[in-house]
Amino acid sequence: MVGMNLSHRLPSRLKTMTKLHVSSLDAKRSSSVSAVSSFIMPPCSRPLRRAVIYIVAISISIFVLYRSLDSLDAVPSSSSIFSRIFPSFDSFQSLELEEPKLEDVLRRAATRDNTVILTTLNEAWAAPGSVIDLFFESFRIGEGTSMLLNHLVIIALDAKAYSRCRELHKHCFSLETEGVDFSGKEAYFMTRSYLKMMWRRIDFLRSVLELGYNFVFTDADVMWFRNPFTRFYRYADFQIACDHYLGRSNDLENRPNGGFSFVRSNNRTILFYKYWYASRIRYSGYHDQDVLNFIKREPFVFRIGLRIRFLNTAYFGGLCEPSKDMNLVRTMHANCCFGMDSKLHDLRIMLQDWRDFMALPLHLKQESGFSWKVPQNCSLDSLRRYDESMYEEESEPPGESQE
Repeated sequence: MVGMNLSHRLPSRLKTMTKLHVSSLDAKRSSSVSAVSSFIMPPCSRPLRRAVIYIVAISISIFVLYRSLDSLDAVPSSSSIFSRIFPSFDSFQSLELEEPKLEDVLRRAATRDNTVILTTLNEAWAAPGSVIDLFFESFRIGEGTSMLLNHLVIIALDAKAYSRCRELHKHCFSLETEGVDFSGKEAYFMTRSYLKMMWRRIDFLRSVLELGYNFVFTDADVMWFRNPFTRFYRYADFQIACDHYLGRSNDLENRPNGGFSFVRSNNRTILFYKYWYASRIRYSGYHDQDVLNFIKREPFVFRIGLRIRFLNTAYFGGLCEPSKDMNLVRTMHANCCFGMDSKLHDLRIMLQDWRDFMALPLHLKQESGFSWKVPQNCSLDSLRRYDESMYEEESEPPGESQE
């Protein structure tokens, strides 16, 4: 029993001694802390201490802001503040503003077989309510054409055209030419600005071929009513629409129109476009369409083996020679037309003709009695007068320029 009592008492005493020891240590620690805190700041001055800390923090903030303003001499903009916090902000911002490279634009727009649809645009045709709006409308109301807009690249020839393109479309490329201004008023047919614009286009299309892309080039005054790809020749290198079609696709007497073409990228077409562009020097003062008529029979074209086909106006019509059967038409071009007002007038009628045709019951469409109400304001007589003056010596094209 005694042993048991001792065994009970001994642990209890040890516990009591331990508690006393810990209590004494805590008391010493708290007294030392109190002594230190009393030495630094009396307990009664705690509100004063908070006030001092607050004043010091404000003073530091004001000093930093003053130094920042002093170094900038102005209130910093939000972008400059971001630039100080994130040094890469400036490079990111410039990347956003940088115009995309041609190859990147083409890659994003291309079909699986590397084909793109291209058109050029200047300020005159880019204005709201002008040619470009009617061009887009034709894709929207055409039969199976709206999806083709995913593959369309608009080549803007001036800053305002590029800005308008960015508002309307996702695939835009800026092709401003140093020393040449394609903006402002309309570039009238055969003026110096017109010729520069046409030849710049030929050189640009050559660069697209060299990048490995096939293309359909279309003027923006070509209305797309059906998918044209089903009517292209499978094995031709260079296919082009006509002002006048004589009945056979391989007849070199056909009168081509450069406003619509389908070209496959290969060595033959690249050489041909280089030759075509270089020929502008020999035939100075002529536009690309005239020069094409001169060179299409030359030995070089046969030597490189270029396979040329001319597109039937039954499918690829225009105001020069309208498609007779609206069940067959793929595209309609406002060619043989001079003056913006006349062109817009007849294009609007053309679009309405298509709407009226598409609203007909199927059996009435197949009767083929429905025809275009154009041309109206567009002048075919003025084209004939131009033809007489420009083509009267086509059999003997002009010689080399002395320049």
